[in-house]
Amino acid sequence: MSFLREKCTQYAVTDEHDLIGFSCGDKDLDEFFTNDCFYFTKQLLGKTYCYRLNEDPSKVVCAFTLANAGIRVNDLPNSRKKKIETNIPHVKVMKDYPAVLVARLGVSKHFRSLHIGSDILSYIKLWFLDPYNKTGCRFMIVDAYNEPTTIAFYEQNGFNTVFSTEQQEKDYRHLESDIPLSTRLMYYDLMRTVEEYM
Repeated sequence: MSFLREKCTQYAVTDEHDLIGFSCGDKDLDEFFTNDCFYFTKQLLGKTYCYRLNEDPSKVVCAFTLANAGIRVNDLPNSRKKKIETNIPHVKVMKDYPAVLVARLGVSKHFRSLHIGSDILSYIKLWFLDPYNKTGCRFMIVDAYNEPTTIAFYEQNGFNTVFSTEQQEKDYRHLESDIPLSTRLMYYDLMRTVEEYM
């Protein structure tokens, strides 16, 4: 059993009071969960959820924001397009594939090393499968921080980079070669979870 399932309860974040005291120790993520996630919700751009500790509901263990997104394969180089479409029947090939964007994911600095980030990703994978998948969603995507530990975390959870090199991704994003790439676009095919659990 996971820590989240055994000791926590999920809540939808509805106002500024829901995440008071939450910090994952990353300035950008903390700023988002302190201020920006409420704007995203009000503007229907994303929905934030959190898990609170059952024995002390004032303690937020983790928070994550989801949004609708897609993978536009027509804009990708052929090798990348084939990589994404490899398990999609030819008759179902499309220009865009529906995806859920994990816009932000943060684990409280007080609850590290409990595999909570992986538990959240597993939960989201199952949440977007039938019968819960309300609109159809083939992929999960994330713009992961371009840091070895972050990339490795997502790879350990079944995600792949869309582009095999940073230069390919810079070209796709129309960035100059000398500009550092702060994030890497990564994806997970939800059909893998269907095959594992269904």
